[in-house]
Amino acid sequence: MPVGFQDYYEALGVPRDASQEDIRAAHRRLARQFHPDVNKEPGAEDRFKEISEAYEVLRDPEKRERYDRLGSNWRAGQDVSGASGFEGFRGRGGGGFEDVRFDFGGGDVSDFFEGLFGRRARGAGGFSGGYSARGADLEAVLELSLEEAARGGRRRISLGDGRDFEVAIPPGVRDGQRIRLAGQGEPGPGGGPSGDLFLRVRVRPDKRFRVDGRNVDTDLRVTPWEAALGAQVEVRTLDGTAEVKVPAGSSSGRKLRLRGQGIAGGDLYAVVQIHVPKRLSDEERELFERLAEVSDYNPRRSRRRSTA
Repeated sequence: MPVGFQDYYEALGVPRDASQEDIRAAHRRLARQFHPDVNKEPGAEDRFKEISEAYEVLRDPEKRERYDRLGSNWRAGQDVSGASGFEGFRGRGGGGFEDVRFDFGGGDVSDFFEGLFGRRARGAGGFSGGYSARGADLEAVLELSLEEAARGGRRRISLGDGRDFEVAIPPGVRDGQRIRLAGQGEPGPGGGPSGDLFLRVRVRPDKRFRVDGRNVDTDLRVTPWEAALGAQVEVRTLDGTAEVKVPAGSSSGRKLRLRGQGIAGGDLYAVVQIHVPKRLSDEERELFERLAEVSDYNPRRSRRRSTA
């Protein structure tokens, strides 16, 4: 039986610029509606084949691009020089075409579905029995604090469908990265393999820290005398606190590095911020006034006067 041109977008009821999420949602809805195991109406089986065929192509960016580019001639692979058909559509795991060669010059549609579906029973009239396809992938958001993202560990999460998972969070995971849970997506139609569940990491902003790749900055407040004379002070880190030495003569903006205290082996930088008391006691005021009298330092001049 010759294979006619099928508009995959029309089969799924989505526009040509549909997003991958729209395509997945349309496939889930239609596959449940027309699956032969649940829909015994005439034509449901054929409709299910059309839906599955369309989804297998449109769900993969490379296959979809070929279909969009070649239109009704996409099966013949007219852009492949010297070939009567084409060899392509290499699947990525269950539900793909698994390096099947297609030559649709006068082939039977069942040959196409033999590569499309993982399980089939073939009789004299073509297909019989059930069909299977890989389930759709799902995505959820995993929100983490900066400390959790930096050190990693295990986290129990609950999904809206009532399932619970204990997730291994790799140390140093970054905002926007995805954690894959294989086989935890949508069940495959007809008993096919389940899709995957992807957890997209969202790291909550933390006013105490500024992230730059694997390195982290945090402000370190010091007094004028600590900055001038030097001091050993406490600084906050992603895991708690640590001691850092403020060298004598430090100015605001100076960065003090704590090796390995950043994210995934990066460094933590304590940025010196000199803070002056808003209210001075009489003795403090007297001491500052005395300092002003004896010091000739002026940061607005390029060089300090010699005391010799």
